[in-house]
Amino acid sequence: MNNGDQAADFVYLMAVLVLVISALMVRKVPIGRGLQMFAGWVIIFLAAFVAFTLKDDFIALGKRVVDETRGGGTQIVQAGETLRIKQSLDGHFWVDARVNGETVRFLIDSGATTTSISADTARRAGIEPSKGFPALVRTANGVVTVERGRAETLKVGTIERRNLAVHISEAFGDMNVLGMNFLSSLSGWSVEGKWLVLKP
Repeated sequence: MNNGDQAADFVYLMAVLVLVISALMVRKVPIGRGLQMFAGWVIIFLAAFVAFTLKDDFIALGKRVVDETRGGGTQIVQAGETLRIKQSLDGHFWVDARVNGETVRFLIDSGATTTSISADTARRAGIEPSKGFPALVRTANGVVTVERGRAETLKVGTIERRNLAVHISEAFGDMNVLGMNFLSSLSGWSVEGKWLVLKP
């Protein structure tokens, strides 16, 4: 908010306070009671003034907290060829990757054997399920039926893998998981404090 907007809000609030004082005087409210009411209105209007003045800051802070909680605040730091991914507030590591050129958010999970994507993600990335029989896979939410497919390219930062096997299922909802078949293709990976380190 610029200084002009702040000044306009201040003038508006002062005008309202003048109206309140005038109303109290017209009603001939006792001085003690009037001062109490006036003090209450001053606090209310000061709070409103602060809220209006810092509105953009509050919105930005709220968005940041929500993004961090959902993993949206993922920070990737490139150190040469090594990638460092910051842990989200939910305790997990999230990353925006590119699957066949499409941006896809992944939860990085060393407990998942194969990288798994939602049916919607597969459609967006143009990944067709193979013609073979579906498979049963145990997940944190129980056993689900998956179809097999392959991503022509999957890129995390500067690390790219081609012809990567993926599992596809409607049961994944909007969740995509980067699994061990990607992690094991790296020369090394480790968790250092609140950072996941990926070495191509």
